[in-house]
Amino acid sequence: MSEKSSEYSSSPAPFVFFIIISLVFVILALISYPAPITIIYGILAAFSLFPLPATVAINKEWEEAIILRFGKFQRLVGPGFFFKWPYIETFLKQDKRIINLDIQRQEVMTKDNISVTVDAVVFVKVVNTKYSLVNIRNIWDSVMKYAQTTMRDVVGDVELDELLARRDELANKIARIVEQETQEWGVDITSVKLQTVELPEDMKRVIARQAEAEREKRAVIIKSEGELTAAENLEKAVKKMSNRAMYLRTLSSLEDISYDQSNTIVFAIPMDMIKGELIGMSAFSEATKVVKKTQKSTE
Repeated sequence: MSEKSSEYSSSPAPFVFFIIISLVFVILALISYPAPITIIYGILAAFSLFPLPATVAINKEWEEAIILRFGKFQRLVGPGFFFKWPYIETFLKQDKRIINLDIQRQEVMTKDNISVTVDAVVFVKVVNTKYSLVNIRNIWDSVMKYAQTTMRDVVGDVELDELLARRDELANKIARIVEQETQEWGVDITSVKLQTVELPEDMKRVIARQAEAEREKRAVIIKSEGELTAAENLEKAVKKMSNRAMYLRTLSSLEDISYDQSNTIVFAIPMDMIKGELIGMSAFSEATKVVKKTQKSTE
């Protein structure tokens, strides 16, 4: 803050000068009283106070001003009271706050020959009051027009997919170009934001179909990966299960789906699951027949 204040020049010399002139005429009038010239001195004392308000001006906290003497730059003055010589010095004020400039919608042709409508907002502030008032006539309109032209050039140099995916990077590129070209104007480009990128209706439909196809592709891939994992786990489970365990699992599945009595369940059982049971029952039947024959022969 002290470094900035040291750049300002605010000497009260003009104000003090007219006060002294008025006091001199008052003293002369008192010395010459009651001579007729006293009236003249009194009139001169009053007239010397008339320019006094013109020697003082006020800047608001966010303002700076430059003093021009006979049309040439003299000094820089900051917020608060400052003094100037009336009639020979004038001043021009500048707002130092950040200002947003809206860039109207522009129809731009991208690198892949697709027409889009783009608008943006530029945030800019004055950092050098002298340059902003001396080097350029209408600083805000000039910055806006230059940013508008730069936006058209940058957007027209990229393809549509790149524009949609890298909006922030393109906005920063616009800000760098504009700031580099406007250094002599005494402004600083705080940031540039691309607000809206509007596509034609047919291109919106194409992008919507592309996005839908991409989502369906991901869904199919995820489903197939899930089925593959489930198949691998089932294969591991089958290898660990015995025939009896598989049979019990089958009965458990039947129990789970048999709660609704209105359903008719047709359940196919692989023969290898009951092969052992059939062999055992057949052997038991044969053994029973042999026993019966033995008993008859004994009788």
